[in-house]
Amino acid sequence: KQFIAQEIFIKYVGRACEIAVFLIATMTIVEILSNNGCFDFVTQLLQTRKSRRLLWIMSAVTFLISANLDNLTTSVMMLTMMHGVIPNRKQRMIFGAAIILSANYGGAITVIGEPIGLVLWNMEYVTATGYSMTLLLPCIVAWFITIWLIGRMLPERIDHERIIMPYRGDDTRLKPWQRLTMLFVGFGGLWFIPSFHNITKLAPFLGALCVLSVLWVVNEAFNRKLIAADQMTQHRIPVSLQYGALQQMLFVMGIMMGMGVITETGVWGDVATWFDTYIHDVWLVGIGAGLLSSIVDSFTIAISNISLYRVGVGDVAVNGAYWSIIAFTTAVGGCLLSVGSISGLALMKMEHVRLGWYIKHLTPKVLLGWVLGYVALWLELNFL
Repeated sequence: KQFIAQEIFIKYVGRACEIAVFLIATMTIVEILSNNGCFDFVTQLLQTRKSRRLLWIMSAVTFLISANLDNLTTSVMMLTMMHGVIPNRKQRMIFGAAIILSANYGGAITVIGEPIGLVLWNMEYVTATGYSMTLLLPCIVAWFITIWLIGRMLPERIDHERIIMPYRGDDTRLKPWQRLTMLFVGFGGLWFIPSFHNITKLAPFLGALCVLSVLWVVNEAFNRKLIAADQMTQHRIPVSLQYGALQQMLFVMGIMMGMGVITETGVWGDVATWFDTYIHDVWLVGIGAGLLSSIVDSFTIAISNISLYRVGVGDVAVNGAYWSIIAFTTAVGGCLLSVGSISGLALMKMEHVRLGWYIKHLTPKVLLGWVLGYVALWLELNFL
């Protein structure tokens, strides 16, 4: 019992908590930046009635932001902005789907953009640079094809609300240079986390907490007048620390600990042996994982496949093909159905998107982008 408690249980709980603390830090960073109007420039970019232009602007901004921040937080933030710009519900459903797809595709590019990449990096199965360089091309291919096809669903011009910059009540009107400074500290700090990990060999979540500490100091300095006047009450506890985001963190912890239980029973070893004997092709395993992730949650399927093997040689070496295949197929495959990812469920809740509508209008487009992106990944790993 002592051995199980100290050598097995603590190990898996520690890994799960590392991911949860990292998510807490990054979501809090996003909330601080959002509270101070650092993302107001995004709303200013949306002042156009041309549907396809608006679609590409919104999708590209989401894609880029989600590569630097958590994809779920980016999805909710962009859906909220979009909801205030487009009054037509049917058009909001289309734009909302494009936002979710862009967030999931963009988040898959970096190790800090999605929990799957974070788990792989945290377990030292991939390096931050190698992971991003491998998945950049296939994710861009899948994203471009899907958004281009979605654009054909829209009319030439759309209904558009007049954009009014938000008044935050208890928030300060920071000067542009102050907002840019906070944006630089937040984004630059997140990009520095891999270097922090390589230099210190400490866990990535410690780097995220250091970035949060620096950003919090900058936030206190820029808002010192409001803090002295006791007008920052609502901003003392960021929204990201409340119920919605905690669901995702607890879900991630539960799945990782559940996979640890199955791993310790030896079941995954038997499954891996069966795969090696009868399938013996990581590309077919990737296709199966992608299709399953559209029905079951993509994170669950990805962690299940990652748990089958440990770092070794060949396809499962550090930065091996297997890890990139699973990360890509589950991230994009989870978008085949709206129930395949947490972001998709957020879309269904916020815009009341029905599963039947999603299957009819978006699943074929996502499938084509997934196939072409998978082909690009195969060509990249085999010939480049």
